[in-house]
Amino acid sequence: MQGLFYCEFTNLVKLNNTPRYFFKRESKLKSRKIIQQVFAEGKSFTIYPIKAIWLPSNEVHFFQTGISVSSRYFKKAVDRNKIKRLIREAHRLQKNSLEEHLQKNKQNLSLFLIYIGKEIPAYTTIVESCASVLKKIIKLTNEES
Repeated sequence: MQGLFYCEFTNLVKLNNTPRYFFKRESKLKSRKIIQQVFAEGKSFTIYPIKAIWLPSNEVHFFQTGISVSSRYFKKAVDRNKIKRLIREAHRLQKNSLEEHLQKNKQNLSLFLIYIGKEIPAYTTIVESCASVLKKIIKLTNEES
C-alpha cells in the first residue's frame, strides 16, 4: 500500500512541472561593507515607489539584493515588514530574467531596493514597479558591457 501511494505521489509531482523560485540566503545583500560600497559608488534611479541603487561588481555572489523601508514614514515595524515582504515576493518571482542575463554575460551585480512611498502599497503596484526596475537594470547592464 505504501509503495502504491509513493508511486501515485511521484506521478503527481512529475506532472506538475512549474518552476520554483527562491530567495536564498546567499542572494541576500547583508554585508555591511558591500552595502556601504553600493551606496558610495553605485548608480541609482527611481521608478516610483521603488528606488534602486546598483553596483555592477560583487565579489561574494554574482547577484545579491537588499531591501529597505524607511522608519521615518512607517513607525510601526509591522508596516515596514509587510512592505518588505511584498517587495521580496515580487522580486523573488521576477528576478530570474535578470539572473539569466547576468550569468549569460558573466557579470556580477549588487542591488539595493528602497521603498520611498508614504503609504502601504497594493501588491500589484509593487509587482509592476519591481518588473520595471529589473527591466531597466537589464537595459543598463547591456549598455555598460
